[in-house]
Amino acid sequence: MAAWHGGALVGFDLETTGTEPGESRIVTAAVVEVRGDEVRERRAWLADPGIPIPEQASAIHGISTARAVAEGRPVRQVADEVATVLTEHWLRGSVVVAYNAAFDLTLLTAELARHGLPSLADRLGGARTGPVVDPLTIDRAVDRYRRGKRTLEAVCGVYGVVLEAAHDAGADALAAVQVARAIAARHPEVAALSPSDLHDRQGAWHARWARDFQSYLRGQGSPEAVIDTSWPLRVLIPAGA
Repeated sequence: MAAWHGGALVGFDLETTGTEPGESRIVTAAVVEVRGDEVRERRAWLADPGIPIPEQASAIHGISTARAVAEGRPVRQVADEVATVLTEHWLRGSVVVAYNAAFDLTLLTAELARHGLPSLADRLGGARTGPVVDPLTIDRAVDRYRRGKRTLEAVCGVYGVVLEAAHDAGADALAAVQVARAIAARHPEVAALSPSDLHDRQGAWHARWARDFQSYLRGQGSPEAVIDTSWPLRVLIPAGA
């Protein structure tokens, strides 16, 4: 197979009601298809998440509960359409790029289950996802000891990517693609991998990071800290479990 950065890359991002993927809801979503330096397709959604949007979340992405209710579509419809668009890209052989992919894909998976919709695996004939590139996971692996934040904004600065509007789903999705390509340009050993090989490597890299971070947290006085080693989908714990 061709190196992963040589074909279409499909940026994906969600802005949400919170930080727990099993509990939070979609507020905005974007899917951006990029071929070379050209944006070929942009899709964007505004959802009524069905619950109040906390003020701290609105302060980040700029969407209030009132606006989501007035202008957004039912979150069930949005989740279904986003999943359909992503799986169509995967079935055509594209790679999906998402910064901190395990959050966005797990939250989408939870929304699909919450509304009784077909899962990504149902839509893909059994595969949990198609090939995913997560610039956060790769950056942690290739520049493991770099100090400082690993937010999308911070990593854009490291790789010389201009992020036009942080926490706008479309801008974040496009920036994720640009960071992924910048990582490939700086790290030939990553660029040379096929999509499937890089997908598998990221699973191993994330698991290593999760174990190390869990050990760090326990050493800092949180003996019960648990960091999920699963990637690109976290383990969802049923409510009440």
